[in-house]
Amino acid sequence: MDQILADDFVLVTGRGKVSSKADLIESARKKEVTYERQDEEPGTQKVRVWGDTAVVTALLWIKAVQGGKPVDYKLWFSDTYVRTPAGWRYVVRPSFLPLPKTESK
Repeated sequence: MDQILADDFVLVTGRGKVSSKADLIESARKKEVTYERQDEEPGTQKVRVWGDTAVVTALLWIKAVQGGKPVDYKLWFSDTYVRTPAGWRYVVRPSFLPLPKTESK
């Protein structure tokens, strides 16, 4: 994570929580979320490149334990990467609210 995330990386969840690179690394160290599954749904990923910027969108299926409680949901995300002299760096992820179970299948 330390290598791919830009120093000024930001994650914004559908509920408005904002996390930095340091926040994500600390959360991973503490194992605040244990993922059983974090996969893109086949056929949903799109990658668009404009010069030194790339945007990846896909439907993501997350199945995990968070705060001692199981979570299982799908959501759309959009990741933005920027090409730097050191290689591609992940700079921002605005995520959306989990899809209702009836619409996520």
